[in-house]
Amino acid sequence: MRVNTLARTLSLATLVVVAATGCHWFGKDKGPYAMAPEQRPLEVPPDLDRPAVDAAMKLPPTASATTPGAPNAASATAASPIGFTVPGERDAVFAKVGDALAATEGVKIASKAQILGTYDINYAGSDFLVRVTKVEAGVYVSAVDPRGLPAAGEAPQKLMAALKAALGG
Repeated sequence: MRVNTLARTLSLATLVVVAATGCHWFGKDKGPYAMAPEQRPLEVPPDLDRPAVDAAMKLPPTASATTPGAPNAASATAASPIGFTVPGERDAVFAKVGDALAATEGVKIASKAQILGTYDINYAGSDFLVRVTKVEAGVYVSAVDPRGLPAAGEAPQKLMAALKAALGG
């Protein structure tokens, strides 16, 4: 009978040990969800782990893309590019543009950047840039505002006409 009570005591002790330690012996590993919320790894859905590029590849509308007769046709013609093409190399034409600007009455050159191909101009009360750009047919000389859009107004048109006459464009 002693063996029976000893076996009963051992099985009761085993049951108490299992019950006291909990069910983690028999449970599944909860992985990162067992950690504190601030220590858990961040899960990002697959389509959100890369930046969106659809808007980056979209070209802005240009004045040449508008059709005549459209509601904004008047603003498109006012903002149409003012410029002309001259044969030659960009650096040589840049120097000729500088000479022609210096010889034109009323032109104040605030600054010039040969690397960018721009002259910052004040002429007839208007501030704008004269930009010299290499193109397939030679060099394109144009008037743009500080944002890089075509310069609007009478002063840029008059100055571009004077430069065109001076450079033979």
